[in-house]
Amino acid sequence: MALPLEGIRILELGQIIAGCFATIPLGDLGAEVIKVEPFKGDAGRMPSVGNLRGASALFLTFNRNKQSIVLDLKRPEGLEVFYDLARRSDVVIDNFRPGVLKRLRVDYESLKTVNPRIISCSVTGFGEESPYRDRPSYDLVHQAMTGLMSITGEPGRPPVRAGIPLADLAGPIFACKGILIALLERERTGEGQRVDVAMFDGLSALLTYTATLYLSQGEVPPPPGSAHEYMVPYQAFQTSDGHMVVVTREESFWRKLCQALGRPELAEDPRFASNAARVRHREVLIPLLEEVFRRKRTDEWVALLDEAGVPAAPVNTLDKALDDPHHELRDMVVRFDYPGVGPVRALGNPIKLSRHPRARCAPPPTLGQQTDEILSRVLGYPPERIEALRRQGIAG
Repeated sequence: MALPLEGIRILELGQIIAGCFATIPLGDLGAEVIKVEPFKGDAGRMPSVGNLRGASALFLTFNRNKQSIVLDLKRPEGLEVFYDLARRSDVVIDNFRPGVLKRLRVDYESLKTVNPRIISCSVTGFGEESPYRDRPSYDLVHQAMTGLMSITGEPGRPPVRAGIPLADLAGPIFACKGILIALLERERTGEGQRVDVAMFDGLSALLTYTATLYLSQGEVPPPPGSAHEYMVPYQAFQTSDGHMVVVTREESFWRKLCQALGRPELAEDPRFASNAARVRHREVLIPLLEEVFRRKRTDEWVALLDEAGVPAAPVNTLDKALDDPHHELRDMVVRFDYPGVGPVRALGNPIKLSRHPRARCAPPPTLGQQTDEILSRVLGYPPERIEALRRQGIAG
């Protein structure tokens, strides 16, 4: 059975993360993704970035199911080849700084004269209209400026960035949605359009209800650590050999927790009898619970609380987290071989479709691996023209 996005062709001018992450689920589910790279290649190919046996783990992560063609877009002949590809494509995605597309003459206004059905998607740091549009865009900058770092970490401690590049990832997630929306609308109107996504906007959107509380009534929250602002206990606790989290989202969970801890009297204490009371007396209750949790190992507590019907989980290190059988059962670990590296295991596609139980997984391309094949199959160029483009340094 054909995958749902087969027949959709995407030209990716992406670099590193923000320009590459958006197309992973699209390629997994059948879209043809062609990376158009300069002669030096995607900057994410640098092996110094997460070196994995001589290759970049970052590049291997973000570029499966893609093909690579090398073109010099700064030369008229290379630009003409790109226009030929755009005529036969559905989407062009990039993560260049504002102004670069226009300078290269691959902006939406230029591309729609070549193909009125084209969808042009840009993932920039701050967007075209922002007063910060020309600032360099880095994940840490966005985590700081959006306020995320101010609510990450422990109270009274220095600000902490999230352990993954959330801004670099949030922008592409919204870009993927924008591309699919534009493709759907094109089915109705026959026309393409511009999709403009800012990493700053994407990360800001993830602030959700925390932002609503400030925008609506001026609440500026402090960093809660692992705790929850409005529910107690709802946080990490130290055990005799590690840490675990406990979630008493419902009052029934709180009562079950007290029984499992051997402290049923806590559930009857007026200071702790309701969540609102526990929030008010957090500073009294939490030390009492901490003292109890330090008496057993994490696995003992998790088993005990699981049996009691209390939501709890170990705070896993990545080795324990990624060795969990859940990932295999959910087809969340993919495997491929990459030249010079050998077997690679990475996380798969979280989107599960009943008609397509398995997404595809081809290895990332080497630099320019499909240049000749794309020029021939997609554009119909004869061998002598392809050879001339190579000889002139237009394609590689």
